[in-house]
Amino acid sequence: MPIYLPELPEDPAAPFPDSRTALRDPDGLLAMGGDLSPARLLTAYASGIFPWYSEGQPLLWWSPDPRTVFRTNAVHLSRRFLRDLRRSTWTVTADTAFRQVIDACAQTPRAGQPGTWITPAMCQAYHALHALGFAHSIEVWDGATLVGGLYGVAIGRMFFGESMFSAAPGGSKTALAALAHQLDLRGWPLIDAQIENAHLVSLGAESWPRDRFLDVAGALAAEPGEPGHWRDRFGRLPARSLAGAGGKATATPTPMGRAT
Repeated sequence: MPIYLPELPEDPAAPFPDSRTALRDPDGLLAMGGDLSPARLLTAYASGIFPWYSEGQPLLWWSPDPRTVFRTNAVHLSRRFLRDLRRSTWTVTADTAFRQVIDACAQTPRAGQPGTWITPAMCQAYHALHALGFAHSIEVWDGATLVGGLYGVAIGRMFFGESMFSAAPGGSKTALAALAHQLDLRGWPLIDAQIENAHLVSLGAESWPRDRFLDVAGALAAEPGEPGHWRDRFGRLPARSLAGAGGKATATPTPMGRAT
């Protein structure tokens, strides 16, 4: 039978339907319609909801059960990868190349996916959030060449990951490890990774029941935040400093937090 969902109201700040009422099949489908305005997106993320649709589809909103998360103090890097990092000359920055990162995420082929959900409209929406200081990118550099990165949305003390890419082996792992390290320094305990896959699990991702995720992430997102670009707060982190015990950085770069 066809699935009918309520169209979202015109007010972009209006609340979404309760995330716990999302469909089981397809898992997590909650609502359709609305727009990708900053107010709508911030309301969605703070409620444990994210947009995900392909070109030609209506705008769809999701809150799957279970939810995939990373604890910022428990990202796992293999011993082999840590050995490679110790010899690495890469560096990691934040918010210095947001457009390049989101474009690379959109253009990177994905196994089993003929296209991308990062449509031009989605790119434009996250650029708007970036300009407001809510969407952030992590960039991994080999000299002047971008070799990996990720982007996502920060609200309160919660980071909602959206996508990552590698243009060289280990690029996305390095970006994730650097982000987790910086968030852990600042006391942000969790990264939302949305939907489980084998690659995320190999890096230490956990699967949480949706109710638990909504309770924890909602509380973190409701805490006072510090919107603004992370470029100066993050600094320039040598990738090799992430190869300390357990994959945690041993250097002391400028942590994310209030700029001075």
